[in-house]
Amino acid sequence: MDSILEFAPLVAFVATYYATDLYTATAVLMVAMALLLAIDWLRTRRIPPMHGISAVLVFAFGAATLALHDQRFIQWKPTVFFWLVGVAFLLSNWIGERPLVQRLLSAALGSEMQVSPAIWRRLNWLWIVFYALLGALNLYVAFNASERTWVNFKVFGLTAATLVFLAIQIAWLMRRFPPQPSAQA
Repeated sequence: MDSILEFAPLVAFVATYYATDLYTATAVLMVAMALLLAIDWLRTRRIPPMHGISAVLVFAFGAATLALHDQRFIQWKPTVFFWLVGVAFLLSNWIGERPLVQRLLSAALGSEMQVSPAIWRRLNWLWIVFYALLGALNLYVAFNASERTWVNFKVFGLTAATLVFLAIQIAWLMRRFPPQPSAQA
């Protein structure tokens, strides 16, 4: 259910865009993000950090897009988000006990997997570079392609790139570091 909720604002944005225009879709995205935050709060009494960051950016860049009637603001939102997440991955190399990639992937992969700290650091650097490139690629498409091409790229291209990158890393980790059977006492 969490995955469906995370993609709901994006689905609302693209459906509205195809039915109307970018400005209406931006307003719908802002409402959908507010609803996502409300659902998060009602379900868990907390807002996941990624949802909070994304919502703040959607509200700020969406408001600027609507107030100034300038699509460039909403087109910058994915880049700023990716670059902020990249900075979070970067800072996690020095803040906290484990790099951010380890915190995220080890929870998904299970505690039985024995991956060295050096491998986690390298994977963390891959995510930093990946997010930097995604942000730059978003700007390139936003300012060198049509609005519709950018919307399709934002919704389908950036999402697919992230999921494929994640799947490749999980598959590599599982193949290289198969889960070890836990010792039962």
